[in-house]
Amino acid sequence: MKFLDEAKIYIRSGDGGNGCVSFRREKFIPLGGPDGGNGGRGGSVIVECVSGLNTLIDFRYQQHFKAKKGQHGMGSNCTGESAKDLVVQLPIGTQIFEEDRETLVADLTRAGQRIVLAQGGQGGLGNQCFKSSTNQSPRQFTPGEEGEERWLWLRMKLMSDAGLLGLPNAGKSTFLAATSRAKPKIADYPFTTLTPQLGVVHVDQREFVLADIPGLIEGASEGVGLGLKFLGHVERAGILLHLIDGTQEDVVTAYKTIRKELKAYSAELYKKPELIALNKCDALLDEEIKEKCAALKKASKKKIWPISAVSGEGVKPVLREMFKVIDEARGES
Repeated sequence: MKFLDEAKIYIRSGDGGNGCVSFRREKFIPLGGPDGGNGGRGGSVIVECVSGLNTLIDFRYQQHFKAKKGQHGMGSNCTGESAKDLVVQLPIGTQIFEEDRETLVADLTRAGQRIVLAQGGQGGLGNQCFKSSTNQSPRQFTPGEEGEERWLWLRMKLMSDAGLLGLPNAGKSTFLAATSRAKPKIADYPFTTLTPQLGVVHVDQREFVLADIPGLIEGASEGVGLGLKFLGHVERAGILLHLIDGTQEDVVTAYKTIRKELKAYSAELYKKPELIALNKCDALLDEEIKEKCAALKKASKKKIWPISAVSGEGVKPVLREMFKVIDEARGES
């Protein structure tokens, strides 16, 4: 299934049915009163948040959603049938914006959440509603109200407890594959990951959701590379795991590059709790590990976790430390 995290849609609710002009005509009652019924209500357009969806790809092929009109009123005081509401199903984590792409309409964060985006038009009144002591045979009626229409942008942000960050080829996909049942593409070249990946990580009989996004590069906050497009998918995460390739010469520059791009993208994301892990330590000598960890600690003022996603060395302690922060974010501690 192809991943798509943004789409534009057009919605229109149904018009209400018109009221009816009718008079009672039966045997022995030649001059019966008005009996025109009211029109039915038009269908509303409703979005529903459901589990089991993880992409907006369906909205690339269907962009227009129109609810049906209400039925017109009929004689014998028969009210027209109201149209059924049109329900559009969206993945958990979808945000809905106005056409300007900035005004937030709704944020769908839990399954079962339903929001009316376009209210169906009310049905018009039949002539029986206008009968009075001074007007015994009214021919007045009102047309049904028009439905609402609007263009909207859908933007999906993955619902994850933790997010993986790092330069391309830092070992993020390898880490995700080693700690979960996710099967991301893994290869020894940059930009192997082209779309966000989710995995459920199990540790000590507990689990949390981990998101891996394409690697960031310098200038990502200005649109260079793929990372900026997908940074929104880790905005909901409670903690970030910053992986640094231990086999490169300048690990400090690698760390500072990512931090600079995070700050330029979002102050909120920049301030999120962060663990720093020096990855690929299985390919380093002990002296090299100590030297690079010391340099990173001096630059970041944080504890550095030496790990190897391939061999599993040092991975579990990192996951347990991540769980502490995730519990706080969940409000469980």
